[in-house]
Amino acid sequence: MAGPPIHELHFAEEPSVDRVPGPNSRRLLDRQEAIDSSAVAYPNDIPLAFEEGKGATLKDADGNVFLDFFAGIGVYNVGHANPYVNEGVHEQIDKLTHTVDFPTEPRLDLIDKLDEIAPGSLTGNSRFVFGGPTGSDAVEASIKLAKYNTGGNGLLAFRNSYHGATAGAMSITSNKKFKKPYAPLLPDVVHAPFPYPFREGRSPEESVDRALEEVRAIVEEPYGGLTDPAGIFVEPIQGEGGVIAPPDGFLSGLREIADENDLPLMFDEIQVGMGRTGEWWASEHYDVTPDVMTTAKALGGNGQPLSGTMYHEDLDTWGPGDHAGTYRGHVPAMVGGLRAIEYIESHDLLDHATEVGAWIRDRLRDAGEGDPGLGQVRGKGLFVGAEFVDANGEPDDDRVEAIQEYCYEHGVLVWTAGQYGNVVRLLPPLVLTQQQAEVGTEVIADAIEATAELAIAE
Repeated sequence: MAGPPIHELHFAEEPSVDRVPGPNSRRLLDRQEAIDSSAVAYPNDIPLAFEEGKGATLKDADGNVFLDFFAGIGVYNVGHANPYVNEGVHEQIDKLTHTVDFPTEPRLDLIDKLDEIAPGSLTGNSRFVFGGPTGSDAVEASIKLAKYNTGGNGLLAFRNSYHGATAGAMSITSNKKFKKPYAPLLPDVVHAPFPYPFREGRSPEESVDRALEEVRAIVEEPYGGLTDPAGIFVEPIQGEGGVIAPPDGFLSGLREIADENDLPLMFDEIQVGMGRTGEWWASEHYDVTPDVMTTAKALGGNGQPLSGTMYHEDLDTWGPGDHAGTYRGHVPAMVGGLRAIEYIESHDLLDHATEVGAWIRDRLRDAGEGDPGLGQVRGKGLFVGAEFVDANGEPDDDRVEAIQEYCYEHGVLVWTAGQYGNVVRLLPPLVLTQQQAEVGTEVIADAIEATAELAIAE
C-alpha cells in the first residue's frame, strides 16, 4: 500500500482551540499588514497564522489545532504533509528541480498516469501540456489552443463562473466587480446562463432547457451576439459560484451543441478534479467527455505549484514553441502529482470521498430541518455547498459569515462561496476520516443552530 492509512496522517481527530487569534498569530498578522500587499484577502475572514499541517488538520502559530474543511481551496486532496507524497518530492528536490520541457521520468510517468485516469474517450487519445504555477495558466493555454485550432476569436462562458485572475481567464470569469478595474479584457466573450434551479425557482428540467436554448442561440443565431466562436468553456460543477452541480442533461446538451458547430468543449476541472467529487473528474458524473480539460490545485500533490491542460490528440496542432512557459518543467511537482494519484488509488479515496461527502450532506440537511434559512445542501463527493437565505428568500451572507466565524472559533475552518457570499463551501482533504467528518460537521450543525437563533431575534 502506498503510504500510511488515512487515520495516521493527522494531529488529532478533534480540534483543540484556546483563544483565536492567539498572540503569535496576532503578531504575524500585524507584521503582514505592515509589509504585505493590500491584495491579501484570506486572513481578513479567518485571522490566523499557520505553523504546520498534517492530513486534514492545521496547527497555528499558537499551537491551536483545527480541522481543515477547505484544504487550501482544493489543493490538499491527499492532506497536508502526506508522507508518501513528501518522500518522493524530497528525493526529487535533491536530484533535479527544473527542466523546462526536456523529458524526465517523472514528467512522462505523470502524463501517462493522467492519460490512464482521463475521462471518457480522452483515455488513450490525449495530449498534455504543463503550465505555470496557477490554474489560470492552464486556462490561458486552453483559450490559446481553441483559437489556434478553430481560427475563431469568440468564447462562450457562463454566468456565476470563475476561471482565474490572468487576463484571458478573467475575461471568461463572470464577476463584473472583479474584472472592472482591468477592462478592457479579451473581446467577444459572451456569458450564457448556468442552470441554477434553486435560485431561478425553476425545475431542473426547465433550468437546463433555458440554459441550452440560450447557448444555442448565442452560437447559431445570426443575432446571437458571438462572432466567429472559438469554443465553449464551462465548469462541470461551479466552485466559486456556490458549488452548483448542474442537473442532468446540461453538459450532454453542451456536448451536442459543440459537436454540431465544430467547436471544442472545454471543462475547467481545476477545483473539482483529482478526485474531489468522488470521481477523478467531475465530468464523469455526467458521462460527458470534453475536448479540452484544465487541472491545477491538487495536481502538484502536496501544494507544489503545477497546472496543466489535457486535450484530445486531434487538437495537437501546435508547432514547437507555439505555447511556452518557464515553469512547465517543475519536476518535484510532477513527482508530487504522480504520488498523490497513487495514494488516492491505493487507499480507495474516490469511494471514501463519495461515502463521507454523502454523510456530511445528510447531516447538514438534518441540521437545517425546520430552518427556512438553510435553503439547499448540494454537491458531490467531498465538495459540499450549503446555501442560506433570509426570511424573504434573499441571499443571507451575514448568516454565512457568522457560521464561518463560529466554526473558526470552535476549531473548524470552512470557506464561503456564491456570487452573494451566502454559501458555506466545504472541500476538506479526501483523507478526512469518518470520525473527523462527524466532529467537524457537528460544529457546523451547532453553528447553523446558533445563527438561526440570531436570525430569528433579528
